[in-house]
Amino acid sequence: MMNEIIFYDTLREGLWNAVIVSLPILTVALVAGIAVGLFQALTSIQEMTLTFVPKLAAILGVFWLSMGFMSDTLTAYFQGTIVPLIAGG
Repeated sequence: MMNEIIFYDTLREGLWNAVIVSLPILTVALVAGIAVGLFQALTSIQEMTLTFVPKLAAILGVFWLSMGFMSDTLTAYFQGTIVPLIAGG
């Protein structure tokens, strides 16, 4: 039987893993957005696709580079935390 302490600790650890896994993509999206915004402000170019395409390319590149890290982090969480709870250990 799972008590509240185990539930909240598992929830906290799951949320922390979500933050760690999403941090590279969110950081690159922020940096790319700021860079494109500065470029648009300096050149007075107000093209909508100029904001979307570079951010999308940067996000896809970082996602591709960090897929192994994300998979390892989530697999370790599930094998170390979730599966033992389901198995009753």
